[in-house]
Amino acid sequence: MNKKQITFAIIFSIVFIQIFRIKKTNPIVEENKNFISLSHSNEEINSLIKIACYDCHSNEVSYPWYSNIAPFSWWIKHHINEARSELNFSEWGNYSRRKSDHKLKECIEMIEKNEMPINSYLIMNSEAKLNNNQKAKLISWFKSLRNFESDKPKKYK
Repeated sequence: MNKKQITFAIIFSIVFIQIFRIKKTNPIVEENKNFISLSHSNEEINSLIKIACYDCHSNEVSYPWYSNIAPFSWWIKHHINEARSELNFSEWGNYSRRKSDHKLKECIEMIEKNEMPINSYLIMNSEAKLNNNQKAKLISWFKSLRNFESDKPKKYK
């Protein structure tokens, strides 16, 4: 193959894969199951969680412009599906006390280890990068919920 044929094959492939679109629908959010509604947090905490977590870990995803371009769209959709399966703040009310306590513990650990929000997300969403003060506030909030939860009698589903 010569350079023209290779170039044509690459361009054709890029155009062809655009046919395979992702579904950009969000399941309905029931406020009585939503973490923010259930945790009774203040506006600052709500804002931090929405900005840093909800685009992947909820049913309130805002798909960016580049989610219209394959293969980026496929990667983004896979990431969102994986994130929702790990933790979905929109489904918080469905979690047992044990599971919610475990998820809070994981949230604390992930923020402390600087693993969340993930770097690949922060590249295009710099507003989601948490400074040390914001991290401390979120960690403190998650810890207070764990303490509050542990004071209640445990009921496991």
